[in-house]
Amino acid sequence: MNPYDYLRPLLFRLDPERAHNRTLALLARMPVFMPRGTGGKPVELMGLTFPNRLGLAAGLDKNGVAVSAFDRAGFGFIEVGTVTPRPQPGNPRPRLFRLPEFDAIINRMGFNNLGIDALTARLAATPKPRALLGINLGKNKDTPNEAALDDYRVGLQKAWAHADYLAINISSPNTAGLRDLQHGAALRDLLAGIKAEQQRLADETARRVPIVVKIAPDLDDVALHATLDTIAEAGMDGIIATNTTLDKSAVASHRYGGEQGGLSGAPLTAASTAIVKKIRAHLPQMALIAAGGVMRAADMQAKLDAGADLVQIYSGLIYHGPQLVRDCLRHLDQV
Repeated sequence: MNPYDYLRPLLFRLDPERAHNRTLALLARMPVFMPRGTGGKPVELMGLTFPNRLGLAAGLDKNGVAVSAFDRAGFGFIEVGTVTPRPQPGNPRPRLFRLPEFDAIINRMGFNNLGIDALTARLAATPKPRALLGINLGKNKDTPNEAALDDYRVGLQKAWAHADYLAINISSPNTAGLRDLQHGAALRDLLAGIKAEQQRLADETARRVPIVVKIAPDLDDVALHATLDTIAEAGMDGIIATNTTLDKSAVASHRYGGEQGGLSGAPLTAASTAIVKKIRAHLPQMALIAAGGVMRAADMQAKLDAGADLVQIYSGLIYHGPQLVRDCLRHLDQV
C-alpha cells in the first residue's frame, strides 16, 4: 500500500494551491517528512554527471524552498523556478485545478515567484544537494518581448553561480505572448543574446553552465523543426520537451476542462512522448530532457525509449506521491 494513498484524500479536500503551498512549507521546515529514496545509475550529459536520470520538473518548487526534501527523495536533478528578475504575484486566483478523473492538472499560475534575488539567497543558505540543480528562468509579465533578452540576461547573471544548468522558459502558455519567442527572428535573436551572455559569464568565472531551452508540445511539425534548427544553430546545450499543452480536448467533459491555462498529467503523456521521438530523430546528438505526463515508471521508460536522456516528473508526484519516485528509481536500477 502506498502511504500517500491515505494522505491524498486529505490534501485533495483543500484548494489545490493551498494544498501545494502547505505541503511545500512543511517540506521546507522538515525535509525528513520526505521518504528517502535511492537508485538509478549516473549518466554523463552536457559535461555534467547526473546521479540518475530522474528529475523534478520546474514549477513545483518555484522559490527553491524544499530542495533538501526533494534531494532526500532521490532525484538525480532538481529544477527550481520558473523565476523572474523581479517578484510577481502571477495571475488572479483561482488558477490551479485538479481533474482527478483524468489524472490531470490545469494551471494558469503566471510565473508567480519571489524573484531571482530571493531564490539565490535561499539556495545559498541551503546545504548543497547530492542532486544537480537546475534553475528555470523566465521574463516578467510586464517586460515586452522586445526587451525579453534583458530579463533573461539578469536571470543568467544572478543564477550562474548557483546552478548546475539553466533552463530558458519560452513555452509557458500563462504569460501573454511568451510563446511567440519560440519562433523566427524573435527566437534567433533571443538565443544569440543568451549564447553571448553564457560565453561572457564562462570567460569571467572560468566555469561553464549548460543552457537548455524548454519548448511547448503544441508545435506542428513544420514549426517544431524550425524551432529545433534555431536552437541547434544557436549552440544551446539541450532541450526540455515539453511544457504544458493548450489542447484540452481530452478533458473537455470535465467541469474544469474549459479553464484557461496549461494542461498537464496523463492526457499529455502520449503527445509529449511523440514530440521527444521527433526531436531525437531530428537532432540525434542534442541533450534531451523529457517532461510531460510521467504518471508511472512505464511512462518514464517510454520517454527514454523515445530518445530522452533524462526524464522529469511533476503532476505524477501530485497524484501518486513519493512512491512514484521510488518506483521510477527502482525501475532504473533494473535497466
